[in-house]
Amino acid sequence: SQAGPGKFDLEVQPARIGPRFRHLSGPYQWAVCWYLRTLGLGGPPTMTTTQTASEIQVRLDIDARAGDLMRAMSELDKTATKALDRADIDPRLRELMRIRASQLNGCAYCVDMHTKDARAIGETEQRIYALPVWHETPYFSSRERAALAFTEAVTLLAADHVPDAAYRAVAEEFAEDEVASLVCLLATINAWNTIDVSTRAWAPGSYDPS
Repeated sequence: SQAGPGKFDLEVQPARIGPRFRHLSGPYQWAVCWYLRTLGLGGPPTMTTTQTASEIQVRLDIDARAGDLMRAMSELDKTATKALDRADIDPRLRELMRIRASQLNGCAYCVDMHTKDARAIGETEQRIYALPVWHETPYFSSRERAALAFTEAVTLLAADHVPDAAYRAVAEEFAEDEVASLVCLLATINAWNTIDVSTRAWAPGSYDPS
C-alpha cells in the first residue's frame, strides 16, 4: 500500500535466523546508536522505496532445513566482526566491501541489507551509488580503493586466483592483521551470498535495520 509520495510499504516475512537475525542480535546495534548519538537525528535517513512488481519465490527454507549451518554462519559472522573490530577497520568501509561483493555475486537481499546498514552509519548515497564504478570516481581514498579492488579480486577469485599484484596493492595500504580481517569479512559475505543466491531464502527488501 502507498505510504506517501513515492513511497510504498512492502509486506514480507522476515528471516528467522539468517543474516537478518545476525544483525538484529549482533554487532550493528551499536552502529545505529552511534549514528543517532553523533548526528543528533531521530533515526537513519528515510530511503525511498518502490512497489514490488514481481514476487521472488523462495526455493528452499534454509533456516528450517539447515538450522545448524545458519547458526554456525551467525557465529562465523560474529567472529569476523571481532577481527574487524580488533583491526579497527572503519565500519563504513566494511559495508562498502559487503555491498560490492554482493553486487558481483548478484545477491539482491545482501545488497539491500548492506546498503541500508551503510546509510544507517552515515555513508553517503553518492558513494553507495558509485560502487559499481568506484575506480572511475574521485570519492574514495587510496585505502578504500585498495580494499575495494581486493574485494573484487577475492570475490572473483576463479578468474585469476587473486594474483600477487592484487595482494601487494592491499598490503601497501593495510597491515597484516588488517588484511587478515578483510579476508575474514570477504569469506563471510561471500558465504552469505552463496546461500541466498542459491536458495532465495530471504526476500529482497525485507531487511529493516531499525
